Parts: sequence; C-alpha cells; structure tokens
Amino acid sequence: MKQVAAEPCPACGGYEVTALLSGTDRLYQTTQKRFQIVECCRCRLIRLSPQPPPSELIKYYPPDYWFAPTESKIDRLEEFYRRVVLTDHVRFVRQALAHSSGKGIVLDVGCGGGLFLHQMTKTGARVAGLDFSLDAATIAWRSQGVPAVCASLAHAPFARGSCSVVTMFHVLEHLYEPQTYLESAYELLEDEGRLVVQVPNAGCWQFVLLGEKWRGLEIPRHLYAFRQSDLEVLLDRCGFEPVRYKHFSLRDNPAGLATSLAPWLDPTVRRVRRVAESPKIKLPKDCLYFCLVLASLPLTLVESACRAGFTLMVEARKKK
Repeated sequence: MKQVAAEPCPACGGYEVTALLSGTDRLYQTTQKRFQIVECCRCRLIRLSPQPPPSELIKYYPPDYWFAPTESKIDRLEEFYRRVVLTDHVRFVRQALAHSSGKGIVLDVGCGGGLFLHQMTKTGARVAGLDFSLDAATIAWRSQGVPAVCASLAHAPFARGSCSVVTMFHVLEHLYEPQTYLESAYELLEDEGRLVVQVPNAGCWQFVLLGEKWRGLEIPRHLYAFRQSDLEVLLDRCGFEPVRYKHFSLRDNPAGLATSLAPWLDPTVRRVRRVAESPKIKLPKDCLYFCLVLASLPLTLVESACRAGFTLMVEARKKK
C-alpha cells in the first residue's frame, strides 16, 4: 500500500513509499514497539520509517552486543568457531590489500570486539580499529590486543591517505547517513587503496521467504536494507567503483538462516538476552544451533551461486 513517509528518501528525496511489513526486535527483545519497513516508490531503497532518533536508537543496543570471550570452555570454543568462519573475510581483504600499495594500514570501521583485526595481524598487516562504541573499542584492545579508537569515521584520528584498505562489515545499515562514512573513507584511502563493504543483501531469497523474520533486517538497529543496485548507486555517488563482489560468507550466510529460523537457539542472542542456563543446558543448545547452521549450508550455497545470498561483500576502488 502506497503512503507518504514522514521524511524524504535519503537517496532520491522522494516521499512516496510502499509499506512492506512491520516488526519489532525479534532478536534481542529490547522493546515491544513495532516499526515499519518501507520501500521508496522512486528508487526502491528499503528503510525503517520513521527512523528512531539517536537518543532512542541507543537504547536498542544491549550492553552485551559485542562479544568478549571469557575463560570458560564454551566461550573459548565459540571464539575458535568465530576464528574459523572469519577466514572468508581475511582472504577477501588480503586480496584487496594486494591491489593497493600495502604501505598503509587496514582500518576496520565498526571493529566490534576486534577478532577480525587480530586475524589480519597474523598475515603481517598493519591494522587499526574504529567503533562508535567505547565498550567495543575497549574489548578490541583488551581481548584481541589490537589498537582501536572510539570515534565516528568523520572524526577519525588518521591522516588523509594513510589507509591501504578500509573495511566496513555490517556497518552501513546502522547509519543514519551512510554516505558520510563512505566519503570519509575516500579521504582516508591512498590513491590505489581499496574499500571493502559488507551488508545484508535485501535481494536474497531468505528475505523473500521469511519477511520480517529475516535476520538481515535486525529491526530496529538496521535503518536500511540494501540490494546490490542500492549499494552501487551509493558507492558511485561517493567516488567509488566496484571491482569485485562476493555473495557468500561462511560466517554470516548459514548462521543468518539458522538464526532467522530459531533465534532462541543462537548463542549470541541467548548471551545478549542474558538467558539463565547452566553449562549442561547451554552446550546442547549450542550443538543444536551448530547442527542447524550446517543444515542451512546447502541452501545458502545455492542462493549465493545465484547471486542472491544473505550477504553482499564488495571491493571498490576510487574512480579513475
């Protein structure tokens, strides 16, 4: 049903939208409030409308949103799993780094707990992290031993042209103005530098099949849902041109489907919700979730082969 949005589309300025669905915080249950997902009638960008103001949005990020491993055997096992599935990301960024001079740093924007950067240091890369959360930056320093700062990218304490690669894994969909972060990345990158962006793919089969239950929406923390065409328009506007795409992520695609189907089994969801459970209960749940992830692997491989995977990763360079 077409309607008039309270605010203009940030991509094209249009007010006319089509209401797609409504939903609440199905994952972390920070609120019972329902939010509307709309699609712009002019450019088809999907977004949350109206978007909650910053003072409200911050309340929907629970204290344990960023993973900090403890000394428990179960947490160590979870971190080991995270390291294994991050090999996709590390390999993709190493290839992007090879296309640059390699003299600058790899800056991970939205670094969270810093595990990806820790893995990159093992390849010999010089790294730094940036996150708008002080908790996340602190965890990156303390748990992973990687340098991280708490700041917005527009005010990052890095010199112009000092980065060989800037990465943004699941960042743009959280931002009110994603264009400003891409413009800032453009300034920080050296001339031959590379931008690596990953977002949930609103053009995936899972969104079509599951609707508001799709993990990639993460209502209300995700303000936008990008298709490949949306991301291409945004990159072009900020001076970038895509050079490589990846539609499958070992970390995100199978787990995304598993969490969409059974969020109550997801170890991260249970931790953030602070579900009270003994190790005897926690371990079987973790194993059951892992089995669901494995069972989700064939479908996610097929949809990714059809360029309709749960996530979209792109390497981009500055336009010549």
